[in-house]
Amino acid sequence: MTVTRPKITDEHRRSLLTARHRLTPALRAETPEQVADALVALHATDAATVHLSLTARLATPSAAEVERALYTDHTLVRMLCMRRTMFVVPRALAPVVDASTARAVAARERRNLLKVLGEQLGHDARWLAATEEAVLAALGGRGEASAAQLAAAVPGLREQIVMAPGKPYESRPRLTSRVLSVLAAEGRIRRGRPLGTWASSQFRWTLAEPHDELPAEQARADLATAYLGAFGPVTTEDLRWWTGWTLTDTRKALARTPAVEAELDCGPGHALPEHVEAPAAPRPGAALLPALDPTPMGWRHRDWYLDPAHVPELFDRYGNVGPTVWWDGRIVGGWAQRPDGEIVTRLLPGVRTGRETERAVAAEAQRLASFFGDTRVRPSFRTPLERRLADGG
Repeated sequence: MTVTRPKITDEHRRSLLTARHRLTPALRAETPEQVADALVALHATDAATVHLSLTARLATPSAAEVERALYTDHTLVRMLCMRRTMFVVPRALAPVVDASTARAVAARERRNLLKVLGEQLGHDARWLAATEEAVLAALGGRGEASAAQLAAAVPGLREQIVMAPGKPYESRPRLTSRVLSVLAAEGRIRRGRPLGTWASSQFRWTLAEPHDELPAEQARADLATAYLGAFGPVTTEDLRWWTGWTLTDTRKALARTPAVEAELDCGPGHALPEHVEAPAAPRPGAALLPALDPTPMGWRHRDWYLDPAHVPELFDRYGNVGPTVWWDGRIVGGWAQRPDGEIVTRLLPGVRTGRETERAVAAEAQRLASFFGDTRVRPSFRTPLERRLADGG
């Protein structure tokens, strides 16, 4: 007997996205934890992205509330995990993320560091272990410390390696960041409060709280289920790209989820049973999402919410998205912060909008400017439209 896959249209998917990702004022959250639960993981390569992703989705944005979740209550946890990228995840999901992705990333980071230590400095695993123990002891005594303070306390961190030898951009950094990154990837230390404002990329370090270790196969199924809940319907390639897993691991994980096969406008996909029926369309709303926000970075196939003709304007050559303007489940423009703090927006050519959209986008720009106050942020990965807007073009 032939089983007919349920048909899920792009419009259906955009309604789901708007509601679950809280991209309309009526569905904004009360706490940072609610936003993180809705999105599974917040991109944290840029320190400012976490705050700005939350700000776009909170009814009452507050840097103090974000810092409470990150640094006081520790209900949100920074991890190097999917695609070797820094994310912030809900504390309850941290063991799942660790076992499904972060553990393999950490092992790879350690192998790479040991290779560099052996080839350039003649150090082995015993030397690295002793240096790491000295770092942990220093943190245990201090409670928290900056990278510079740790380097002053642990001589091994001050040794230098050569990066890109013979290239015009050759550099000789200390081992500090490499060793701390491995310890953080393994969940032995974590980033604490920034040294400057909430947008600062320089952090203090502190010892991390241990969490339960889970079997990798079950953890991958659990993470796939969480991803489907937030981002589904999706294709197999979407999940594979988002996690960084092999195709085999991706297929095995999907097979252990409650997902059903569905026919998307782009081809075969997977959806949780509760997402098959089209939801009541939420009222359209505007959202200004930051560079590397988890929503535009959530799928490998993006044609259903972004016209491919606009990709060169909004993404850099490495696939990193810049600041985007959303309306009714689609990307309709971009935005930037100018040196004087003004938030400027531009709607993309060919995108159908009206006065309601323009008024809502302007209101969001003002709301975002109020949150920034005197803080200035520039994305690490600049995109063509963001550059032009920031420079007054």
